[in-house]
Amino acid sequence: MELRDKAYNDYLGGMKYKEIAEKYGVSINTVKSWKQRHNWQRKKGAHKKKKGAPFCNTNSVGHASSVPKQNSNAVKHGLFAKYLPPETAKLVQAIEKKSPIDILWENICIKYAAIIRAQKIMYVTDSEDLTRRHVMESEEADTYQYTEAYEKQAAFLMAQSRAMGTLNNMIKQYEELCRAGQADEEQRLRIQKLKAEVDSIKNDAPDKETVTFTFDRKSD
Repeated sequence: MELRDKAYNDYLGGMKYKEIAEKYGVSINTVKSWKQRHNWQRKKGAHKKKKGAPFCNTNSVGHASSVPKQNSNAVKHGLFAKYLPPETAKLVQAIEKKSPIDILWENICIKYAAIIRAQKIMYVTDSEDLTRRHVMESEEADTYQYTEAYEKQAAFLMAQSRAMGTLNNMIKQYEELCRAGQADEEQRLRIQKLKAEVDSIKNDAPDKETVTFTFDRKSD
């Protein structure tokens, strides 16, 4: 059984974050991160002895005990259910359970995937890689738009530079959260691995496969 699973069993048994951290030699932030990322939940009061009301206690008469009057979660989720589509409301509730560092990590992965995909879509074969696009058809003649190789390469380099700048800023934010103690060992290792991969693609040639847009002139 993994360390995290053992900690989860102790959490279900009612142990506090500090007690779990001391037992397994990890930080309290690591325990909290496990809870958020793996959605640990336990029944409220399951680890406590139920206390009965004192004899002749009339304070609870006429008061419902199931839902507190000032339960803001019910109000908030009620607003979601009223004004948001069901799919969006579920996403909002799922995001609420995530830690800021995990949300940032998912955005980093999305941006990195887009950069990798662009290597293939925007690849320019050589200086003769000319793209011809059919833009207008008329009785007299057809009109084409031509994009030279240098124009496509320049557009690719500019787009890649902007995307890499955004990615690097996101990685810096992630590292700041790590230094602030908001990351566990697994989260620290994954950003180190990603940084190595990002460095490796900066000077690598794009994939040899390319997507070209060619439009032949329609026959009369």
